[in-house]
Amino acid sequence: MGKTVSEKILARASGSAEVRAGEIVKANVDLAMMPDLTTILAYNAMREMGRDRVWDNERVIVFLDHVAPATSLNAATVHRDVRRMAREQGLKHFYDVDAGVCHQVLAEKGHVRPGMLVVGADSHTCTHGALGAFATGVGSTDMGAVLATGRLWFRVPETIRVVADGALPEFVAPKDVILRVIGRIGADGATYNAVEFAGEAVRSMEVSGRMTLCNMAIEMGAKTGIVEPDEKTFSYLGERKTGSLEAVSSDADARCKEVLRLDVGDLEPQVACPDKVDNVKPIGRVEGTHIDQVFIGSCTNGRFEDLAAAATFLKGRRVHQGVRLLVVPASRDVYTNALNSGLIKVFVDAGALVCSPSCGACFGGHLGILAGGEVGLSTSNRNFRGRQGSPEAKVYLASPYTAAASAVTGVITDPRGEV
Repeated sequence: MGKTVSEKILARASGSAEVRAGEIVKANVDLAMMPDLTTILAYNAMREMGRDRVWDNERVIVFLDHVAPATSLNAATVHRDVRRMAREQGLKHFYDVDAGVCHQVLAEKGHVRPGMLVVGADSHTCTHGALGAFATGVGSTDMGAVLATGRLWFRVPETIRVVADGALPEFVAPKDVILRVIGRIGADGATYNAVEFAGEAVRSMEVSGRMTLCNMAIEMGAKTGIVEPDEKTFSYLGERKTGSLEAVSSDADARCKEVLRLDVGDLEPQVACPDKVDNVKPIGRVEGTHIDQVFIGSCTNGRFEDLAAAATFLKGRRVHQGVRLLVVPASRDVYTNALNSGLIKVFVDAGALVCSPSCGACFGGHLGILAGGEVGLSTSNRNFRGRQGSPEAKVYLASPYTAAASAVTGVITDPRGEV
């Protein structure tokens, strides 16, 4: 019987000839990442385990991105302590508040390669499965163990294979694909499974779109999302001088728990409705819903391609009176590219607020907080009650196309009829 890509990666990382779904392995971690909100918790956990130094100062990467720049005394204190820790530990890779969202920058700067085992003290670390890595989020105590030893226990996950075939219609995006998948599988339907994304539609996506798919694997409970590396992966990584690159893929006869097939050729724009990510409906069922704020950004859809998609609907137009539009590039590089290509001017001229690269309004940290009774439309990954402000606010999730078109009209709008 063949092996899945996840089984192959965990076998290599644990020094085993082979492993199978359900087995427990102790694996060597290739890369560990921490954002500001969890770094000190993990570091303190390491110290409580009797270790004073991280296991490898080149493979531990720290970011200040969630509340960046600091907006309160508490946040400033956390940032001070994280900077101090990074200096004391001699970390080779520390990204301060000017860099951007950890998941964007980690890939953008070439830290992740196919076949790696990557852990992050943030649930959306699964984003990096788009590069053919086994990438997953862990808690602060587990991260403390990684900092101390470079190793961690894993249960080898079963695999759900999502095969998306066909060509995406105009103004339908990878975000619509993953929302449709989550709507079918459910918020806990893939718990501790690896979700492999495959098929013609996935192969046609750029790495940015694949990152959107893998980013939201956690929203159906998955341990990781993953796309087998191909020429697009190697082209993306080759530009970032990451070193040797080798493909890791599932065998044709690998055992999968389930295979979900989806033809995207007639897929409509999808919207996740309050207050659950799997409460997904085709846009026709929610079109016309009043909105107060639109947020375009996050580790899900804050990349250059997402901003370019939004600009399609904003160029030469104005944001609807009474609607606030926040555009938050996912990184400094994304911001610079958007500036040089004229996208920032498009947004500013349309009346948008363009904010510095950070996690922005995604988790209700310091930008775009919604008041009670307000309605937000977001390109981010979660719409739980209170996620972006008041528990009495409502949040809908959609693609950058849908978000931008809706910002212009003031109501949730099907982007297919707006250009």
